[in-house]
Amino acid sequence: MKHFTAKAPTYEVTVIKRTVFFVSDQTGITAETMGHSLMTQFDGIEFRQVTVPFISTVDKAIEAVRKIDLVAAQEGTRPVVFSTLVQEDVRNVVRGSTGFFLDFFDPFLAPLAGELKTQSSHTAGRTHRMADTHAYATRIDATNFALANDDGSVVRDYERADVVLVGVSRSGKTPTCLYLAMQYGVFAANYPLTDDDLESRRLPRALDGYPRKLFGLTIRPDRLQQIRNERKPDSRYSSAAQVAFEVRAAESLFERHGVPVLDATEVSIEEISTRILDRMGIERRLRP
Repeated sequence: MKHFTAKAPTYEVTVIKRTVFFVSDQTGITAETMGHSLMTQFDGIEFRQVTVPFISTVDKAIEAVRKIDLVAAQEGTRPVVFSTLVQEDVRNVVRGSTGFFLDFFDPFLAPLAGELKTQSSHTAGRTHRMADTHAYATRIDATNFALANDDGSVVRDYERADVVLVGVSRSGKTPTCLYLAMQYGVFAANYPLTDDDLESRRLPRALDGYPRKLFGLTIRPDRLQQIRNERKPDSRYSSAAQVAFEVRAAESLFERHGVPVLDATEVSIEEISTRILDRMGIERRLRP
C-alpha cells in the first residue's frame, strides 16, 4: 500500500502598492503623523509616501494637484491624499484632484477602508513600536554622522552628506542637523563660518566641491547677540558689532555664491528642517 503525504497548499502573496500624499499648509508633520497612524491599520499594502508642505495659496494648490494627477496617470491608480489644509479655497482645489481625498476634519477610517478594499484591523499602538530595524539603523547612522560632522573639523565625509548647513556660530545648525537625522534619517553636516571665511568673501575651500549640498542659515543680529551673550557674556564674541558683521558678511557670502538661505530667527526646528528638505529636494529616508 502506498502512503501519500498531503502537501499544504501554497498561495502567492500579492503586495498592493499605493502612493500617498501628505498635503499641508504648514510643515506636513501633522498630516504625516496622523496619516501614518491610519496606514498602519492596513496590512499587505506597500505605501509610497510623498509630503507636499507649505501649500498656502491657490497657485501652490494647483501645482500640488498637478503632481497628484501625474502620479495617478503614471500608476493607473489614484493616490490617497491626506490633507490638513485649513483655508477652504485651497482645500477645495486639492479636493478636485484625481486623488482619493481625506480631510482630517472628516471621518476617515471608513472611507479609507472602502477605497483600499481592506477592512481596518483596529489595532492600537502600531505607530509606536520599533518594527523596522533598517529604519532604526538608518536613524543611528544619520545621528552619528551629524555628531561627527558638527563643527567643520571633519570634512572628508561630505561626500555622504545629503546637505551641509552653513552659517555663523549659534545660528541653529547643530540642532537642525540632529533633528534631520533623528526624524528623517537625513545625513546632515554643518560648517561654521569663521572670521577668516567671512573676511575672504569666498566659500571655504572645504566646501568647494559641494555647491549643490550647501544650505545657509541666518539669524537676526539682536537674537544672535542674545544667544551668544547667554554663553559668553561681555565678550567680543557676543558684542553687537561682531554679531552685526558676521550676519551681514554671511548673508552677502550666500548671495554671492547662490547658496539658498533661511532666516531661522523665529522658526521652529521642525519647520526649518521641513523647509530645507522641500527647497533642496531631499528625500526622507524615515517617516514618523
